[in-house]
Amino acid sequence: MCGIAGFVGTPRTVADEIIRRQLFCQRHRGPDAEGAFVSGRGAIGQNRLAIIDIEHGDPPITTEDEAIGVVLNGEIYNFRELRRRLEGRGHRFATACDTEVLAHLAEECAPQELASRLEGMFAFAVWDPGRDRLILGRDRFGKKPLYYWSSGDRLVFASEIKGVLAHPDVSRDLDAGAIPAYLTFGYVPTPRTFFAGVRSLPPGHVLTLEPGAQARLERYWTPARREHRSARSAPSLEESGAELRRLLTEAVSRRMVADVPVGALLSGGVDSSAVVATMARMSPRTISTFTIGFEDKDGYDERPYAAMVARRFGTDHHEFVVRPNAVDLVEKLVWHHDQPFGDSSAIPTYVLSELTRGHVKVALCGDGGDELLAGYERFAASLAVGAYNAVPRRLRAVLRHALARAPRGAVHGRVGNVQRFAAVAESQMPDAYLEWVSFIDEPMRRSLLEDPDPWARQDFARQWSATSALAPLDRVLDLNLRTYLLDDLLVKADRMSMAHGLELRSPFLDTDLAGYAIQLPPKLKIGPFSLKRALKHGMRDDLPREILARRKHGFGVPLDRWFREDLSGYVDRMLGRPEARVRRHLRGEAVDALLAEHATETRQRGGALWTLLTLEVFLRREGW
Repeated sequence: MCGIAGFVGTPRTVADEIIRRQLFCQRHRGPDAEGAFVSGRGAIGQNRLAIIDIEHGDPPITTEDEAIGVVLNGEIYNFRELRRRLEGRGHRFATACDTEVLAHLAEECAPQELASRLEGMFAFAVWDPGRDRLILGRDRFGKKPLYYWSSGDRLVFASEIKGVLAHPDVSRDLDAGAIPAYLTFGYVPTPRTFFAGVRSLPPGHVLTLEPGAQARLERYWTPARREHRSARSAPSLEESGAELRRLLTEAVSRRMVADVPVGALLSGGVDSSAVVATMARMSPRTISTFTIGFEDKDGYDERPYAAMVARRFGTDHHEFVVRPNAVDLVEKLVWHHDQPFGDSSAIPTYVLSELTRGHVKVALCGDGGDELLAGYERFAASLAVGAYNAVPRRLRAVLRHALARAPRGAVHGRVGNVQRFAAVAESQMPDAYLEWVSFIDEPMRRSLLEDPDPWARQDFARQWSATSALAPLDRVLDLNLRTYLLDDLLVKADRMSMAHGLELRSPFLDTDLAGYAIQLPPKLKIGPFSLKRALKHGMRDDLPREILARRKHGFGVPLDRWFREDLSGYVDRMLGRPEARVRRHLRGEAVDALLAEHATETRQRGGALWTLLTLEVFLRREGW
């Protein structure tokens, strides 16, 4: 895992200074080494986190004649196979690292073919000064980030936005639609960012800049949609469970290849527990596992379940605790994200990554399992929208009234879930789904915004419409892959782990495993009383029954209580004063109403307050 940066079209006299500036602000991503390939009109550089070939893999990496330079963020899991084929065709290698494979592939392949041959998590840049050609590529799901700015024959790129902004040609202007989009999603959807002109390279794409043309964006991969099969040809629960277990074993095996110690993040959920079980089954060494929790009464602490799994497999287990003063990290979190980020689970992810890095340099995690195999309750809820709206209107009104009077309890309570479902189910899909994932509900967004910009919602609706031929669950899963997984879960995992030079690997996002999971019929993912049916069936002999039977718990934070008790003064100082920056962009009376609702317990507004809090910190930093 590393940080990469570079540009094309900058005078040679200042190229060395600018590439150093870009790399300096990303040094946390790769503290082990730094290097650049500067030639012709372009420069590419890399901050290295040494995982494979620690001795000889420092940047810059080039072909043997130094005609082509390459930088890579991530890991190419099939690099040994690719290397053998290239050596068979006469290519000579100077290192044993995966990055060098890209340089030799670039001698033979067109940009799309080059990227399509790679299996792994990656963002790369290939600079060929002889052809005056720059190629950028990003992995299939977007596990590794890559941002860019272009104008005519000039282009600037980096792993993080701060690396793009370090170039003097790139301005720091606000994208006018960013704040409404952020209040809707908790992030600005790909490819846009908070900065006008700075774009995120979409996953599964390559971007090529050649002489006499503007940058060309091309797709090299798209998730295969589920084929419609007869019930007779579809796999059984037994067959699908066994195949998922086999594919997970292969995916974990590929991700345990490293020249440094490898551990695992363990939440006590099915996905991370399945990864740990698989690692323990194939490793001759004791696995180190890491979990985090809260000393509170709100139902967020998963440490007992993680400890149960750790005991089962005899891991070297480490537990950490997050306390309310962790919110003081908000400045650091915004700096690492380069933008506001509405998902407060970034707090425990940051703390867990920092403490894990004190023991290992690489950790496997369970990210992607819920997204591919339908592990969130909102997926089941989306299937119930039609049935709910078939109930007579008067009966629905009675139900909503009764639910509104019920005690809300903890965020994980079933009553709260049903309340959230009923509150928006009449909106129909995909609007109902969008409300379930939003940190600020639509009525509050409308009250906060002077001039709502609907582009983000329109893009969301277009993505939904594009899958009208699919089964309802397949549509929801496809939408989730392109939105929440891409711009929330994977962004959080990358920024919070790389803040400490920790490499996270996600076996569930293996290309073969994901391809098989996408093809599974909905009935093998969601049953009447079960989520992730096939995976749980396949892992039933490995995992404790309590893990398989427990409800899904998100990686949440008790913000409702924190912001009402320990941190009430902090929130008031940041958002409640007339000089708060958010009041330049949002209606002040609506901000006051939100604060009052939370303080009086009229509504639980912890998530909404965190969303505004990170926005406030960002706006202060940028002076907007």
